[in-house]
Amino acid sequence: MFAWPDDADEDRRVLDWLGSGIVPLTGSPDESPRIPPGNAATLARHLGEFINGNEDGARFLSERAAFTGFTRSGSISLGGSCRLLPTQDGWAAVSCARPDDLILLGALISAEIDDDPWPAVSAWLAEHPGAELAERAALLGLAAAPVARPTASVPAPTTRRSVKDLLVVDFSALWAGPLCSHLLGAAGARVVKVETPTRPDGARRGNSEFYELLHAGHESVVLDPSAAPDRSALAQLVERADIVIEASRPRALAGFGLDAEAAAASGTTWISITAAGRNSARIGFGDDIAASSGLVAQDNSGAPVFVGDAIADPLSGLMAAALAMSETPTGAGYLWDLSMADLVASTLTHGTDAPLPPSCTVAIPEKRQYVGSASTSGSDTHAVLRGLGIVAP
Repeated sequence: MFAWPDDADEDRRVLDWLGSGIVPLTGSPDESPRIPPGNAATLARHLGEFINGNEDGARFLSERAAFTGFTRSGSISLGGSCRLLPTQDGWAAVSCARPDDLILLGALISAEIDDDPWPAVSAWLAEHPGAELAERAALLGLAAAPVARPTASVPAPTTRRSVKDLLVVDFSALWAGPLCSHLLGAAGARVVKVETPTRPDGARRGNSEFYELLHAGHESVVLDPSAAPDRSALAQLVERADIVIEASRPRALAGFGLDAEAAAASGTTWISITAAGRNSARIGFGDDIAASSGLVAQDNSGAPVFVGDAIADPLSGLMAAALAMSETPTGAGYLWDLSMADLVASTLTHGTDAPLPPSCTVAIPEKRQYVGSASTSGSDTHAVLRGLGIVAP
């Protein structure tokens, strides 16, 4: 059975942060690093032990930075696409990670903006409350929210089950979902990654070594849900899956003709990773979700700074893998609804951020070695469909 961390164990909380590789990534670049608040590193360690028996899950939280070389940047996320900015009544995390986000930021502030949106966005935020930002961002599909810890409701792993030889169909992209499928693959599952011709995984354009680590040994299928034969093949692929992983708003896969509730009712374990739950329209990425959920440290002036590198992503990937490896509450198929924002908030019940004590040992981000390579997009489509007996009309 999975055991939640003891919130009262302050020494253990600090030791796990110090060993996670997150501390050097937290704080302002011209100040000493900070020990973050909460016990996310301890939770990650517990999840790693549940998944693999002796895996230190806390090390997964900082792993990407070992590949990218990202360093702490204070109120700017390590990857540079998210900012912590003051609003009229507090602070907010605002991302500009996608090509269309410049247009969306212009719509947010009702103004034309150039290639550097931040001066205009900062000026607008300073005159508007966080609640207005949240409402407008949700309507626009923009990854932005005020820093305010939500009320957390997080599903808990149960008794571990074997996933050896189970078929995992992974519709996710970027980091959280792929980390989940990577961990399932390492535990013996067969992983089939599904992309569409118009929306390949954006992580393919990122650090190639890190992408290889998460996807080595997985098969790649590309299907076009707007074409009737491919749409039928998608439905059959899901029917054959033991576990499905998706990391988008429910309407995205519903638009493909796929029904998570029906799949779970027929025996599939369905892992749904969203910014704020399946009933929320919110868009979010690892940096803005973590910060807006309250996982921030403070610089010497008291202003909030980012904790680690998109930390909501690896934490959610670990939890998603643990849920996929859990016996379901019903003993049959199940839909696990994992809110990244709630998961982050659940770690903040104890402990505040603190300066780094003198003469303590601090781990730095480290790369894990991997064997094999990631398939090019769509290279296994025909072999996978033929092997599973999937016939398109």
